[in-house]
Amino acid sequence: MTRIPLILLCLAAVVACKGKSTGENDRNGDGSAFVLGADISWASEMESDGRTFRHYSGKEGDLVDILDDMGIDAVRLRVFVDPVGGWCGKDDVLSVARRVSAAGMDLMVDFHYSDFFADPQRQDVPAAWKGLSLEDMAGKVASHTKDVLSALRKAGISVRWVQVGNETRNGMLWDTGRLWNDSSDIPGGWSNYARLSNAGYDAVKSVYPKASVIVHIDSYWTGEGRTDPWWYDSWWFEKFLDAGGKVDIIGLSHYPMTYPGLSWRQVNQLSVNKIRLLSETYGRDVIVCEVGVIPAMGESAVECISDFMASARALDCCSGVFYWEPEVDGVWKPAIYNELGWEAYHMGAFDASGKPGPVMDAFVKK
Repeated sequence: MTRIPLILLCLAAVVACKGKSTGENDRNGDGSAFVLGADISWASEMESDGRTFRHYSGKEGDLVDILDDMGIDAVRLRVFVDPVGGWCGKDDVLSVARRVSAAGMDLMVDFHYSDFFADPQRQDVPAAWKGLSLEDMAGKVASHTKDVLSALRKAGISVRWVQVGNETRNGMLWDTGRLWNDSSDIPGGWSNYARLSNAGYDAVKSVYPKASVIVHIDSYWTGEGRTDPWWYDSWWFEKFLDAGGKVDIIGLSHYPMTYPGLSWRQVNQLSVNKIRLLSETYGRDVIVCEVGVIPAMGESAVECISDFMASARALDCCSGVFYWEPEVDGVWKPAIYNELGWEAYHMGAFDASGKPGPVMDAFVKK
């Protein structure tokens, strides 16, 4: 790709990714709505543990219906290959997806290509795939993707977006698809990763040709403390595309209250600048697949999410934002967390009674 001076590129991005003019909740261009989403992949395990959810009135209800009533448009569900207890496996995903479909909500399917969470710190190969060659591994990515999506399609469930990998900034299915180690890029890493990612992309299109395929990285920037829009890692997608990678929509994560040394206002601005830059540079919309704040910080958390959502809605190149596991109350945790000695997730947005809290109110507020 021809390299344009970054300062000029970023100034162009600010102009191109302008505020919406077709209505508060509409994007320019095709007029489609800005999506408010929620990843509720823990919902079925919570319900199995006896957890209940409530409407604002206090009346018990189905979590999907509660979110729908609040104005949530879409649900994101992660998929593990062979998870402990079956949670987030194919059958579990299918069960929750039926509820999402019945409510008339859009669905995003998030393939981790692992038996447990995949993220920048871990991209573990499923136990049944260990020792495979690159081509055999790509075959497993394709067959697993087709298997899950075919089950959804057979059940009459529409899928609007599919993630091929989760937070894959350092590749996927290590070490076959790893991009770099502590010293440098791994020779062949980008081509191996692109081969694996494309196997997922092509598999998605074979089952849901109109689904948008997302390549998702975390919101990492190399210029911590800098708020100018040309000081972070737009190069990642350049390398991915140069290696032949395929992508319809760029996916990011955003956890603005978790960066030591930076205020949440700085991190929000960094994210907004990055959305603009990535969209303009690569000609694709950006979707924030994960967002979360820390409700225990009270009004600061509410102000933080309100600030980010207002900025995201104002960008015609941002397709939407998904809150990650809002139904969690900071006390409940999955059984495997007890085995691992992990603490409960502390960025959910419901309270101990099972009702949406102030952070969730701020997230959905138009």
